[in-house]
Amino acid sequence: MSDPQKLYEGKAKILYPTDDPQILVAYFKDDATAFNAAKRGSIQRKGEINCTLSARLFQMLESRGIPTHFIDCIAADRMRVRSLNIFPLEVVVRNIAAGSLCKQTGLPLGTVLKNPLVEFFYKNDALGDPLLTRDRLLLLELATPQQVDRLREMALEIDRLLVEFFASCQITLVDFKLEFGLDEAGQIVLADEISPDTCRLWNQLETDPNRRVLDKDRFRQDLGDVEAAYEQVLSRVLSAIN
Repeated sequence: MSDPQKLYEGKAKILYPTDDPQILVAYFKDDATAFNAAKRGSIQRKGEINCTLSARLFQMLESRGIPTHFIDCIAADRMRVRSLNIFPLEVVVRNIAAGSLCKQTGLPLGTVLKNPLVEFFYKNDALGDPLLTRDRLLLLELATPQQVDRLREMALEIDRLLVEFFASCQITLVDFKLEFGLDEAGQIVLADEISPDTCRLWNQLETDPNRRVLDKDRFRQDLGDVEAAYEQVLSRVLSAIN
């Protein structure tokens, strides 16, 4: 996919224009990266799996009142999406302590949080995607105070819906990251993807701390069976939705 017409290429996706300037095509790559792309690899069928999962989860969220950029899928690894003015932010919601939260706070892995924790990270590779306080976010004018409040409100509602949905698949949603943008009317809309690349997912049928992992941590931590984990998430989600 080295098409010179591409608008943007990120670690996991490439965006292409269409005849309609308000509609883009998102191509989901099989490439896998971790630790701000310090670790690179490939996961077989990742693009197809993440595209399908994202499409189904976006549709589920739309049906429950969450506006998303999703339009439709035009291939197994490609979807049409609405063009948005993307906030340079990753909005992370945590339900259980894992990853950087454990490293930075000393909380034991698996600690259930009393309330979901919403955090904002600056999408800036050169700076290492730093965690931002609200005041720093406003200082950098990455969003208005009202937009920050709305982003947090939407993130918590999406968390509530996804926790409930994944539980029906016997999967625990540990934490996840979201991206948002503004449409032509200035409405905040959910963008990017929802997949094992962007979520920490634990198999409720497993107690072993390694075997229960169904997300990109299998790649990050060299746990093996990465493709099988992604396939399992896809199978359970499709069974729950269909």
